[in-house]
Amino acid sequence: MKVDYGVRALVELAMHYGDVPVQTATIAYRQGIPEPYLERLMSTLNKSGFVHSRRGPQGGHLLARIPSDINLYDIMQELDGNASPLDCLTLPTDCMFADSCAQKEIWQSVEDSIQQVLEATTLSHLAERQSALIDAADRREALQPAEPPVPV
Repeated sequence: MKVDYGVRALVELAMHYGDVPVQTATIAYRQGIPEPYLERLMSTLNKSGFVHSRRGPQGGHLLARIPSDINLYDIMQELDGNASPLDCLTLPTDCMFADSCAQKEIWQSVEDSIQQVLEATTLSHLAERQSALIDAADRREALQPAEPPVPV
């Protein structure tokens, strides 16, 4: 949940990159994130250098870097500390079968593939896709016939 909410918040900021700061309440509302949780999460993202936060009436949050320079792997590492599907890949000394496990090679390949996808996916990509999906949903909604009035 932490990574999901963190990415949602960062994508929201990426969609407004170059604009005025976005307030926590606005991000929470648009992304369906509980505001108290988001406040703590934004503090973490600020400390880790993903966002700049300003207090006050004109305050809010801005991305600290260009959206194309922030990838999902970096976000996941910061918020979760691990993108590995199994603990034995990050802590091989904890597994008595680490040196003789046929599964390990497969899971290592899975982890490598996941890492490649996460590294190749930037906030810029996600913000563009999010905007396109919102536009498509708005167009579909506009094409829906109006509900007929209910007779009284």
